[in-house]
Amino acid sequence: MLRSPLTPIFLTVLVDVLAMTLVLPLLPFYAQHFGASPLVVTVLTASFAACQLISGPILGRISDSAGRRPTLLVSQMGTFIGFLILGGANSLWMLFAGRIIDGLTAGNLSIAQAYISDVTEPENRTKAFALIGIAFGAGFLLGPAASGFLAHRFGYAAPAFGAAALSFTSIVVTWSLLREPSRKASEPTPGEGAEGSSPKMEQPRGRFALVAWFFGRPAPRLWLLQFLSFSLSFAMLLGGLALFLERRLEFNVEQTGYVFAFSGVVGGMLQGGMGKIARRFGEERLVLWGLLFMAAGNALLGFTFNLPTLLVSIFLGAIGGAVVRPSVTTMITKSVGRTEQGAVLGVSQSLTSSSQIVGPLIAGWLIQHGKLSAFGLVAGSFALIGAVRLLVLRTGAAAKTA
Repeated sequence: MLRSPLTPIFLTVLVDVLAMTLVLPLLPFYAQHFGASPLVVTVLTASFAACQLISGPILGRISDSAGRRPTLLVSQMGTFIGFLILGGANSLWMLFAGRIIDGLTAGNLSIAQAYISDVTEPENRTKAFALIGIAFGAGFLLGPAASGFLAHRFGYAAPAFGAAALSFTSIVVTWSLLREPSRKASEPTPGEGAEGSSPKMEQPRGRFALVAWFFGRPAPRLWLLQFLSFSLSFAMLLGGLALFLERRLEFNVEQTGYVFAFSGVVGGMLQGGMGKIARRFGEERLVLWGLLFMAAGNALLGFTFNLPTLLVSIFLGAIGGAVVRPSVTTMITKSVGRTEQGAVLGVSQSLTSSSQIVGPLIAGWLIQHGKLSAFGLVAGSFALIGAVRLLVLRTGAAAKTA
């Protein structure tokens, strides 16, 4: 592992996720400190995602042409500046400024995924993408707990400045350890060959044209839609969980951090074995079962009134998310050629951003109007829609071959 080309990108993602999770449980309490309502809190979350929606495909295409490493460095520098502004905020508009700057340069994850696609073969890709899941698990284990501890004892600015320090560390890691991968531009993936497309097909210019181009092709459309179902469910949960816990169970910022940490423990434990699990069951089946677990966990949240039920809900959702993320990302990259992987992952990042706009806003509206049970049920329904879609397609395919 230490000599693997994946080691630097894993370290980079790990530090970035740690920084992100330091801020994540903090924002609702930080914004309410400046007088924000639940809906405004989720608008703050959505502002980051809206900017990310604009920049995601652009950064993906730039990384395809200019290289992964320089594009990643620019993205990380923007994140660093955004966290500094967040730490120095003395008003609500400064919180918005910090999140907007971070969002406009937020291509870290999609570029890291494209890098992994560059240096791995398709059959090893799920195991490699699981490294991102491990980084997320470790980040959610350490970051939220540290955020709650720091905010409770030193004020809301402390976690934000801690995130800035970690972000600066990720810049140093990328600059000193990460090498630009050599991409086999002429080699198609199995998914591309099956679709009959050419790796030399010219990509359209423009964000919406690029999204329409990939959605116009059956193979990437299928898995991008599954990714959208996952993202909507996950984003709604993530955007509203702190507010839900504050109102339903009267949790403070420190207790909320520990809930996020528990989710990280569960997800991280599963990620280490994702390579073997994927080889045994296949990515398509894992996406289906992961979405079903997410649907069950999020729906159960709506009926949560005590700690044991909460832990079961978070446990189910964390297992589902840990399984779906690397599996569906692998299927997306297998559905296109190598020269398109940065672009299609940029589109998937745009879907994430769209979900992080829509999901938190729905969560904020429901919570502000006291519809706490509906919050969990709606979040679960997004995952269930994806699972049903995949079940219908699998049943139809089986009927045709029978």
